[in-house]
Amino acid sequence: MRGSPLFLCLFSVSCWVNLMPTAGDKIFHFGTCRVSMSMAEIRAGFTAIKANIQSRDPIRTLSILSHPHSLHKVKSSDRCCITHQLFTFYVDKVFKHCRTEDSFVNRKISSIANSFLSVRRKLGQCREQNNCVCGEESTEKFKQILANYEGLNVTSAAMKSLGELDILLDWMEKSR
Repeated sequence: MRGSPLFLCLFSVSCWVNLMPTAGDKIFHFGTCRVSMSMAEIRAGFTAIKANIQSRDPIRTLSILSHPHSLHKVKSSDRCCITHQLFTFYVDKVFKHCRTEDSFVNRKISSIANSFLSVRRKLGQCREQNNCVCGEESTEKFKQILANYEGLNVTSAAMKSLGELDILLDWMEKSR
């Protein structure tokens, strides 16, 4: 047991480092959950491909994230839940179907997807620890988003959702 104090010290420092935001990261409050993420990195990646992605959107009259049941006015207590649902939606449905012939665009999509995967994991852990449950309002908003998405073919819906990523990012920054 002579190495135990050293192990405990290293383990404590490791945990502390993992909880501290890295340079450029901001802390976001989603209900009871606090999550650090690099919004600047995600925005920069999205900005670099936004015009390309949005030019692939064949249906400009429909929105997946903007609707009378949009993200605005979500209760503070529901923000953790709906944010986790949206990150899961983007990781499981959107990014999987966003492939182009342009390797630069694909690398940016992959980078954004990796950031979302990391945030989704953090939100999932927080939800488990805090026993966050979705309220009726956020459940209805998310059902509407899924209905909008599923009303299109998979590729069109994925590209449209990726093209609307700025709506989600703006909402996140406003709820910060």
